[in-house]
Amino acid sequence: MTTTFYEDLEARGLIHGASEGARELFASGGRIVGYIGFDPTADSLHVGSLLQILALMRLQRAGHRPIALVGGGTGMIGDPSGKASERQLLSRERVEQNVAGIRAQLERFLDFSGASGALLVDNHDWLGSLRLIDFLRDTGKHFTVNYMLAKESVSRRIEQAEGISFTEFSYMLLQAHDFLELHDRYGCVLQLGGSDQWGNITAGIELIRRVRGAAVHGIVQPLITTASGAKFGKTEAGTVWLDAERTSPFRFYQFWLNADDRDVEHWLKAFTFLTLEEIAEVMAAQQANPAGRAAQRRLAEEVTRLVHGADGLARAERATAVLFGSRPAQDLPAAELLEVFADVPSTEVPRARFEGEGLSIVELLAESGVASSRGDARRLIAGGGVYLNGERVADVDRRVTLTDAIDGAVVLLRKGRKENRLVRLVG
Repeated sequence: MTTTFYEDLEARGLIHGASEGARELFASGGRIVGYIGFDPTADSLHVGSLLQILALMRLQRAGHRPIALVGGGTGMIGDPSGKASERQLLSRERVEQNVAGIRAQLERFLDFSGASGALLVDNHDWLGSLRLIDFLRDTGKHFTVNYMLAKESVSRRIEQAEGISFTEFSYMLLQAHDFLELHDRYGCVLQLGGSDQWGNITAGIELIRRVRGAAVHGIVQPLITTASGAKFGKTEAGTVWLDAERTSPFRFYQFWLNADDRDVEHWLKAFTFLTLEEIAEVMAAQQANPAGRAAQRRLAEEVTRLVHGADGLARAERATAVLFGSRPAQDLPAAELLEVFADVPSTEVPRARFEGEGLSIVELLAESGVASSRGDARRLIAGGGVYLNGERVADVDRRVTLTDAIDGAVVLLRKGRKENRLVRLVG
């Protein structure tokens, strides 16, 4: 039995709300054109946007036509949905830079080839030349202030001391106008988004009903949260971006690998294309051996491969193996090693001391603080508890030279299983 796009989302727990008739829309068997908008608040999307990207991918894989709308126009205004205070307005130049960055990312996930391929559009193409008087007459007249005040994105802000500016108050009408424009240009009959977009989406549905007499639909997905109550996509290091320059494949992989046991099944359903049967098998393996964290490893593999490709996944897995001591540090370039151990204490030692015969491992352990003294260093080595670049040191007379320095820049020392220290060669 074939599962429709709507039924697949529903089975994965990814429908928070839908307009009347949305399920039947997909049961009809015709090709649906649907869109999601992405605000260009930065030049990269982050993992919080990934659920919406995947929704467009699922739509396309189900045989429908997705439209990715980049808000080059609405980005000049700012969406108040889910925000407690006014967004900082961005310059046109900054918005254009952000749109370009987001456009390049979206092209990695969707197939834009052929007459029925995905579409990537910028609403500045029509909003940028929109005349205020025309907008007020053609769009604004269809909405009462009472209607707009009742929307959660507006009512919540009115309750705040800062209130809401007319600029952001108008955002709902601009998004409604976008839906109408896409309906007229491309036959778009569906808008998807997060649950915080429900008010904006229903405004578009209402506008199209009034001015075109057509029935269009909306589906909103739940906002992802963590079981611990932390904001999804945030770590101690900050936002988890899709751009490898902002968040490396290793850091990205670690974010998913560290998923809470309470979250991992839901995240497998939401962020991967694994079937529900495959996910059930992964969760059975997890239950049989919780310490093996099979579900987290599969989640990290699937999402990292999706975002960073096979090469990015291989780099992330290699770096993770070095982090946990199952691969030698020489397997990584110095730059990646420094990133993996960015939070590890480090010691600077003049490069000249590693030249020629170098310096003794005992001396280096004591100077770097891995050992409390040279005597302590000898005892640690004799007990098999010292590692140089991931390999156990067996000889107390071992010398450390430039040949041991990875890329001539760094040496990794470890005491026991977890206590690492970097030695940076300087000068």
